[in-house]
Amino acid sequence: MASLSFILEGRDDKSRARAGKVRTDHGDIPTPIFMPVGTAGSVKAMTQEQLTDVRARIILGNTYHLFLRPGLEVLEAAGGLHSFIGWDRPILTDSGGYQVFSLAGTRKISEDGVIFQSHIDGSRHLFTPERVMDIQRTIGADIVMAFDECPPYPSEFAYAERSMQLTHRWLDRCFGRFGETPERYGYEQNLFPIVQGGAYGKLRIESCAFISSKAASGNAIGGLSVGEPEEMMYELCGLCCDHLPVEKPRYLMGVGTPWNILECISLGIDLFDCVMPTRNGRNAMLFTSEGVINIDNKKWEKDFSPIDQGTPSLISNHYSRAYLRHLMKSKEITGLTIASAHNIAFYLHLVSEARNHILAGDFESWKRSQVEVLKRRL
Repeated sequence: MASLSFILEGRDDKSRARAGKVRTDHGDIPTPIFMPVGTAGSVKAMTQEQLTDVRARIILGNTYHLFLRPGLEVLEAAGGLHSFIGWDRPILTDSGGYQVFSLAGTRKISEDGVIFQSHIDGSRHLFTPERVMDIQRTIGADIVMAFDECPPYPSEFAYAERSMQLTHRWLDRCFGRFGETPERYGYEQNLFPIVQGGAYGKLRIESCAFISSKAASGNAIGGLSVGEPEEMMYELCGLCCDHLPVEKPRYLMGVGTPWNILECISLGIDLFDCVMPTRNGRNAMLFTSEGVINIDNKKWEKDFSPIDQGTPSLISNHYSRAYLRHLMKSKEITGLTIASAHNIAFYLHLVSEARNHILAGDFESWKRSQVEVLKRRL
């Protein structure tokens, strides 16, 4: 089986945006791409068939959540996560490093790793870099993430520096363990390191240099969109792209709004993920080609037009705004599915259009016009 590769297919002349293709043993991924988040082996409120219908090319799973439930014994018996959930396209797994950030009240960090307290039953578990590699081998993702610490914003320089250095030491251990262990299910798995460094450009440059030295098949940027201003996020994202290998795919973790994604594509990012389209959809916020809709508002009560004619999806074009509002007001589960599926379809269409405009050579002007529209509240 072949290792992951990245083919650069086109660049935008007026920005750093690029179009490419990531090749994995479970299929090719056209970039730029958005990856729906399936934390526990399921993109919330959507089936795998619906994900295929809206042209999802890769989805995410979360090491921490899958380790707790259904557990490694079940996943191994099933033949890995692909077989367990009935998904034949690529999967990426987050290492659990974000939980070091999000579960700050119930975890303890040491040089060895992180002790977590389960949110399910209160049991305690030690995640070391080695253990995290073993868990992700068993889950069977095509792309596995290194174990890192994601510092909060704001953080003092000294803390951000110590955290980055810990992440780098853990990365050495991740690569050591990953290199010692074989793939589990007959296809190639690929380890991506993660840039950290908090809100400090000096640390970000140092971290980019360190992870680039590992010559991984792709690289990720973590620790952004954790509370810092948007302009700071863009500045640090662009700085990282300036110091990461051009010939490898760049993955910006956990970002973000549709306009965040377009701005970061223009900076040179290839892969994105975020819970926003499904989480916000379940809470009545729709992202559309005309702007942002709160479908709970009474103004949509008798609006029988499609949810979004600008998104080429059966769900987006078939159901009316009035009907979706009715479902959400009635707390019908179908409403959560329609809203989530529409938002995912919109995100995937947006990055597909971005790719088309990069290849056509007019991405930057298209992006500027889109950002203004996408931010509007309807």
